[in-house]
Amino acid sequence: MRILSWNINGIRTLPKYHPWNSFTLCEGILDELKADIICFQEMKSSRANLPRDVALPGHYNSFFSFPASKGGYSGIAVYADSRTAAPLKAEEGVSGRLQPQPPLREEERISPSYPHPHDISLYPDEQGEVPANFEALDAEGRGLVIDFGLFVLINVYCPNETSEARLAFKMNYHLMLQERVRKLVEEEHREVVVLGDINVTATPLDHCDGHLPSNRAAFYEHPARAWFHRWLSPKGPMTDVIRSFWPERRGFYTCWNTKIQARETNYGTRIDYILVTKGLLPWIQHGDIQPSLKGSDHCPIYIDLRDEVTLESGETIKLRDAMKQTVPPREPPRIAAKFWDEFSGKQTVLSAFFSKPELAKASLSDSHSTLPTPPALSDDLPPSQPAVVTASTAMTAQLKPTPTQSSKLGSAPSTHKRRPPEAVFGSTKKRKQVKGQASIASFFSKPTTSTSASASKPRDVIEIEDDAPSFSTSNTFTPTHASDIPDPQTLSPAEQDQLDADYRLACELAKADGADLDGVPSSSPSAPASSQDPTQKKAAWSELFAPVQAPKCLVHGEPAKMYTVNKQGPNKGKTFFICSRPVGPGYDKGKSERLRDEVDHRYRCNYFKWTSDVRKASLRERERTRTSSQGS
Repeated sequence: MRILSWNINGIRTLPKYHPWNSFTLCEGILDELKADIICFQEMKSSRANLPRDVALPGHYNSFFSFPASKGGYSGIAVYADSRTAAPLKAEEGVSGRLQPQPPLREEERISPSYPHPHDISLYPDEQGEVPANFEALDAEGRGLVIDFGLFVLINVYCPNETSEARLAFKMNYHLMLQERVRKLVEEEHREVVVLGDINVTATPLDHCDGHLPSNRAAFYEHPARAWFHRWLSPKGPMTDVIRSFWPERRGFYTCWNTKIQARETNYGTRIDYILVTKGLLPWIQHGDIQPSLKGSDHCPIYIDLRDEVTLESGETIKLRDAMKQTVPPREPPRIAAKFWDEFSGKQTVLSAFFSKPELAKASLSDSHSTLPTPPALSDDLPPSQPAVVTASTAMTAQLKPTPTQSSKLGSAPSTHKRRPPEAVFGSTKKRKQVKGQASIASFFSKPTTSTSASASKPRDVIEIEDDAPSFSTSNTFTPTHASDIPDPQTLSPAEQDQLDADYRLACELAKADGADLDGVPSSSPSAPASSQDPTQKKAAWSELFAPVQAPKCLVHGEPAKMYTVNKQGPNKGKTFFICSRPVGPGYDKGKSERLRDEVDHRYRCNYFKWTSDVRKASLRERERTRTSSQGS
């Protein structure tokens, strides 16, 4: 039996990659993973937008947990093959506080008791207050607890430390998880499997920069790493079972920053784990990662269980019996997706409120027999569109009278008439007539000083880090708003030089076309357009539209690579150049983040330059070349 865990970074993103794009249904994807128990993290969906084939994938029992208020965020799932791994019980959340309606009965619960905040020392929040309950920790769709008889499986997506404020939330979630496992092991004498995205690196060997002296010396000073180190064997009850098969393996990473192409050089971290209690170790046959499988910024991890185990007494126990599997398979626990109202036929359809009782009853009973197959894992559905389709929709459409039938029923004919084009698009103001075609020089004329209120606004101060890793690659930049045009009074000396260079170039082009800067034909007979040197005119135009040549980084002397800022903010859409070499262990992240003696110059250096600065330097160089040639 195989148990697999994978942070898929979005259930709608996965089918865009090979080989997952060759399957039309989620069941095909699950079968391709070749596992009996499949645990996903970061579903990034919601119950309302969950496609039917993802909720009910053939012979798999499915269980989900989604955030209470954040749609398309977090979310986890467990798929269990009903033929080999039918679960006994299931609960949403780690604390035991999340309950379906009606709440789980005592015999449906996995545990008789659950963690309480007063049993553990929680971290205070920014206001210095300690959480009085676990509702907020369990409200983000981060935990599922499934009882498989031989063991209790806990699938988790632990919080990431995105800011200082989230550190307390992250640590409290870890402590809640630890307390739940402690109760299962010590008070109920159960074996436990904890798997998923823990969002912590266990040792320096699990971090791409863990070998650097500065990182190794202070590695366990972070509270999350210190907690994880104490929870793992030999100090704690949990065994990092996959690492136990590869104790000295380097580059054993499960997550990479795809925004900086870190997967190419295996510059990653290991933050996905399968942890087991010691009583399960005799059942573990093998464990490994699958970095060759694409589709996310993480890769799958798995363990294989033996079919049978011989105890010290000589007794042989089969895995199927230890997991209490039956023939035929038992029904899944009540929180399984197959029992949701929208998938079990219990949800009242819209036609029941507008049609006769007989018709409503018929449409409800036939709601799953006449359905066309909904699109699987499609991005075409808008987020607000429900994924559940009922036959009553089609039946209501058939009952809707056609225009001919409406007239026979006595309905009044429509009085709407199409408006003439001028009534729709016309304006009370006449368009200003433009005589002649505007010259290109008019676009380069010096802007006049603005007296509007907007001109008096101070410009935003933008701080640029030495490394620019969090931008995705692009080769285009198009100004999208008039506010991108700078006020002459706020220009720096370098920007003023750029504006002056453009203005001088516009003057040359206008002179070559025989026009002044207002676009009106020049009255001077001394410089007719036909007398201009065609070579000079062509060179001026070529200079105007010449692409920016990639500068060379200072360390390697190699052409840099252009990127575009995609992050929201004042720099969105701007382009810049950084070193074209890939990132790697010890790459130069800047003086503030990397010691100079720990930089590995085989990888990306900290070269950074805005494209506008590169263009200015290029124009200034052309101006100097032109001036020197004219002087000679």
